[in-house]
Amino acid sequence: MKNKMKIKKMALYVVMAVLAMIFLFPFLIMLLTAFKSPAELQQPYFSLFPKEFSLDNFIGAMSTGNWARYFANSIFITAVTVLASLFLNSMAAYAFTRLKFPGRDLLFAFSLVALMIPEQVIMIPVFLELKTFPLAGGNDIFGVGGTGLLNTYAGLIIPFVAHPFGVFLCRQFFMTLPKSLDEAAVLDGCSRFRVFWNIYLPLSKPTLVTLGLLKAVTTWNQYTWPLILTNKDEMRTVQLALSNFSTEFVTNWGYVMAATTLIILPVAILFLCLQKYYVSGIISSGVKG
Repeated sequence: MKNKMKIKKMALYVVMAVLAMIFLFPFLIMLLTAFKSPAELQQPYFSLFPKEFSLDNFIGAMSTGNWARYFANSIFITAVTVLASLFLNSMAAYAFTRLKFPGRDLLFAFSLVALMIPEQVIMIPVFLELKTFPLAGGNDIFGVGGTGLLNTYAGLIIPFVAHPFGVFLCRQFFMTLPKSLDEAAVLDGCSRFRVFWNIYLPLSKPTLVTLGLLKAVTTWNQYTWPLILTNKDEMRTVQLALSNFSTEFVTNWGYVMAATTLIILPVAILFLCLQKYYVSGIISSGVKG
């Protein structure tokens, strides 16, 4: 019996190792290509490993455009979006979990329906709303005469702050906490907001880290929305900046791979540092429907 269990476990490890290699192979090609010299990239045959490791692609890529500004834009947009999303989504989840008000369950059901709506469907309506935002970008009180929130950080952040998945994830965890916590805190004179801030948020650290990681990756990798909303170089994010290396007739793949490696690095480091919280947050949020 023990031998059978060992064989099954070894087989599982082999399958997992093979799948991991399949998923990681494109990243390996990207990384090795980034270290190839420009001359080696022009060769007519393919070689996986570079003959000699070179940093020319990294130096050339970072000198093409204002990459310090591009990274600063992406970091600022991602950080503000994640922090605002964690606060608003968790607060809405607390309201759906603990507060009683007319239409609570119906409103939560409608929010879940929004999960089935593709992002591309609402891009044009959201764009028009931001363009006609009153008293912004030269607009009058009726939203006419200017550009609204186009080419602004607010326009890049606001549409991604609230999301029904974040509310659902936090609500699932809050439902596992006993109501006696609320009752004891209220008896001690705590307001509802203080109960949420001082009790629920500290206890939901793994869930918030999970939501924060998912939101950070989504925001950092966002390409379509910044492409639609911005047309100024100083408002570019790192994803849009990759187009600096492509023209109508040719693409500098060495620069593309080098820049992509640097773009992926912050997200990869963040995930590796917080992966234990990510796993525990997924588990704790899914134990109760």
